[in-house]
Amino acid sequence: MLFPIAGIEVHPLIPPAVAFVISFFTSMSGLSGAFLLLPFQMSVLGYTSPSVSATNQLFNIIAIPSGVLRYMREGRMVWPLTWAVIAGTLPGVAIGAIIRVAYLPDTKDFKLFVGCVLLYIGYRLFSSVKFKKTQVQPQQIVGETKIVEFSIKRISYTFGTKTFSASTIGIFLLTFMVGIVGGIYGIGGGAIIAPFFITFFGLPVYTIAGACLMGTFVTSIAGVGIYQVLAFLYPAQTIAPDYFLGILFGIGGVGGMYFGAMCQKYVPANTLKIILMLFILITSGKYIFEYFF
Repeated sequence: MLFPIAGIEVHPLIPPAVAFVISFFTSMSGLSGAFLLLPFQMSVLGYTSPSVSATNQLFNIIAIPSGVLRYMREGRMVWPLTWAVIAGTLPGVAIGAIIRVAYLPDTKDFKLFVGCVLLYIGYRLFSSVKFKKTQVQPQQIVGETKIVEFSIKRISYTFGTKTFSASTIGIFLLTFMVGIVGGIYGIGGGAIIAPFFITFFGLPVYTIAGACLMGTFVTSIAGVGIYQVLAFLYPAQTIAPDYFLGILFGIGGVGGMYFGAMCQKYVPANTLKIILMLFILITSGKYIFEYFF
């Protein structure tokens, strides 16, 4: 099947199938899977124009609500954390989209940028993985989050028997910078925010997943709108998303995210980190190697 905006030809069942598999695993850590879907589109499908970033964000818009709904039903949405993520990433994603179109339209340069972003994400995950040789059986994680404090200074909440907290201003500044990177890349930023929440703020993956997904959803809506506007300002480039391709990816992502969110509580957090880390580092190494060689 031909997708004229993307300029590629692929069987219509392949996009949803790939999106389902990617989203199933990544949604367990609060990631939509867009950060891995974009390399698939560029390297496998040959979709390399700036439009690919907008199409990637369209996938987020369609796919993410099913995962968020699952986390809401289980009482694992930390709403103050979600609002802080949205407040920071929204202005950042607008700046990032402009940088992508104006300064990174070249495929080779963009792949190097993607490779460096993924390398950093992989490093942050690697630093948080525990490689002790202990036999740990997967256990179901139960419990709801309860808000203790939500102010300009701090966000605190309980999960199970423990209390977790983080600086509200620190989260805002982090997510603003992440929003810029996410706007360039074509992701909502969850792939970058989640490792920071885990390693820097010490927040458990079971409680940040919903907030990261919701933040990614809202910023992706803004991102698609911004890319659509830029398409009118830069008519010589293919910038607007390929809506049909993005919808096909999104359909697969809906199922993948829902079942991933449902299965997350049965999988050890360390296992989730290792799976993501391997995917990320392999893709990063490929892009950086291709740029120089």
